[in-house]
Amino acid sequence: MKKYTAIEQKKKIVGWREYIDLPDWNIKKLKAKIDTGAKSSSIHVEEIEEISKTKISFYVILDKDRGRKKIIAKPIHKGKVKSSIGVKTHRWYVETKVRIGDIERKIRINLVGREEMNFRMLIGRTALENDFLVDASHSYVLKSKNPKRKQNVLKVKKKRRVLK
Repeated sequence: MKKYTAIEQKKKIVGWREYIDLPDWNIKKLKAKIDTGAKSSSIHVEEIEEISKTKISFYVILDKDRGRKKIIAKPIHKGKVKSSIGVKTHRWYVETKVRIGDIERKIRINLVGREEMNFRMLIGRTALENDFLVDASHSYVLKSKNPKRKQNVLKVKKKRRVLK
């Protein structure tokens, strides 16, 4: 792996894809694409429902085999997002903690259907700023302190299973 300068060494080096955790939602080891071309972070969800003025519910899609998990969160706002192909859509934004390696911070995430995409989550520039440098020639650079940690969702083949 490349040697980095003193300034670069103060930041964590991440690959173009990493495993991340969303501790507030008890989601561990979610594959995410580190996307410096995106300003905001996005996560693949289904069935967004406005429960009240201060709460929405949705299902986070974990991956093709692990199913989905129901989340109830406070929406921050609903805003326009321009996709990578230039299409503008309105999306809900929520705030939650993300853990990338040993760094944990609150970030804003927009909720979107990403069923046609390879990654269920994108980590954008605002989630990375000040703490990370991206080495696009590597993947999964950060290793978990506990490699045996497992997702709290049952593995299911073909049929998705929900934990509340």
